[in-house]
Amino acid sequence: MAEPYFDEWIAEHYARLWPELFDPAVLDPAVDFLAGLAGGSALELGIGTGRVALRLSRRGVRVHGIELSAAMAGQLPDSADVAVTIGDFASAEVGASFSLVYLLRNTITNLTTQDQQVQAFRNAARHLEPGGRFVIENYVPQLRRLPPGQTRHVFTHTPAHLGFEEYDVVTQIAWSHHYWNLGGEARRFSTPHRYVWPAELDLMARIAGLQLVQRWGGWNREPFTADSDSHISVWQKASS
Repeated sequence: MAEPYFDEWIAEHYARLWPELFDPAVLDPAVDFLAGLAGGSALELGIGTGRVALRLSRRGVRVHGIELSAAMAGQLPDSADVAVTIGDFASAEVGASFSLVYLLRNTITNLTTQDQQVQAFRNAARHLEPGGRFVIENYVPQLRRLPPGQTRHVFTHTPAHLGFEEYDVVTQIAWSHHYWNLGGEARRFSTPHRYVWPAELDLMARIAGLQLVQRWGGWNREPFTADSDSHISVWQKASS
């Protein structure tokens, strides 16, 4: 089971800590992409504070979420027409099937063993209707950017936020470190992640009975190339 690192403080400050995730230029294409696949119903694995689910719901999609952190799910407004099951998205079941299951913002890496990640794919497949699709947004590990002997890669550097990964290539674990300066208040946040390559995700999908049907370099359907630093992958469950 993944650890609930996202506590009350992180949940309350989520939009302030990661404002780029709420930028319409980032969020709108993701919602458009998912709404086009949803067919009326969707399950979000790791729903968090509802950043995407609330907008999908307003588009007429019936959204259910699974979230390990009760603090994060507690940020959803009482008026939201979004159901949430508290639990580990690798194993929790909601008793319904959906035309779309999705897992965004590198959250598959919150599961820190290969077995857990495989179970997440199997859980997604269990919740999919025949012909339904599973979408993952995930980064491509940036190991090739590391000089020989180095283990750290800076992924964001602003006056308010320093973020870097520390790779262990033996265990395939990357610690994600964040340092924030919030109006004079200093905060640190670190979490472990099992980084995973697109080809490994494809194998996990095959184990779960899913087939890759699309892979893009971004939500606007940019081609996925050797220079892409992230990918949007879509796998489909057989129709029968």
